[in-house]
Amino acid sequence: QVQLVESGGGLVQAGGSLRLSCVFSARTFSSNTMGWFRQAPGKEREFVAAISWRGSNTPYADSVKGRFTISRDNAKNTAYLQMNSLKPEDTAVYYCAATRVYSETYVSTTAAEYEYWGQGTQVTVSS
Repeated sequence: QVQLVESGGGLVQAGGSLRLSCVFSARTFSSNTMGWFRQAPGKEREFVAAISWRGSNTPYADSVKGRFTISRDNAKNTAYLQMNSLKPEDTAVYYCAATRVYSETYVSTTAAEYEYWGQGTQVTVSS
């Protein structure tokens, strides 16, 4: 059984910061690629950032480059999303995702390629 549990969402003013965490647990495997996606009301789920197993490959959506940073601590089975300079348009439910497929040269930015998902955490940025 695979579980991903997100935390760290909340309400913040524009320009503020939040750090999301995602704890991964699985009985049959550990190595993975992890990603963050978000979905705003009335919109499709979109890619935010992802990170390879060793952390050497970290693609970002253009809309968050320079403001968000993804990282991971494999000893803690945890991935993080540090979000700075938040904007009202960042308001969404943020989902953590993981895939068994891992490579330091290819990191998927496509939701369909992630098999496992968390329940989501709400991030609301007020203007």
